[in-house]
Amino acid sequence: MRISQKLEYACRAMAQLARRHPERTLTRLDELAQREAVSSSFLVQILNDLRRGGLIESKRGKAGGYLLAREPETVSLLDIVEAVDPSLLTNSTRGDGESGEGVRRAWQGIAGATREQLAGIPLKHLIARGDAPMYYI
Repeated sequence: MRISQKLEYACRAMAQLARRHPERTLTRLDELAQREAVSSSFLVQILNDLRRGGLIESKRGKAGGYLLAREPETVSLLDIVEAVDPSLLTNSTRGDGESGEGVRRAWQGIAGATREQLAGIPLKHLIARGDAPMYYI
């Protein structure tokens, strides 16, 4: 499966914010960018998508930064995908021709199964260490 760089960075940023969630402290953009080795100009665009998606909150100013809007247990990978790369799960097959409808149904089923898998993986599992469950899609 081909994951966009934007989606990967969004997951990494969300994992960083989840690690700091228990303290409810703001994390500055430059700190997030440095910790995840991401361009801050690209990261701010991603964080804006996550904010619009209701996954993070932001505060402006010198003491500003970002934090999770919800508990890490209630945010799934599907939530992140829908906020930053919703086209990942769209089915673009048209169903034309004699075999088209069968092909379209197959890809639609795969997209549905992938949505279910993503919905079942909470953000807290991205930050778990060691004995965290491994997910196979």
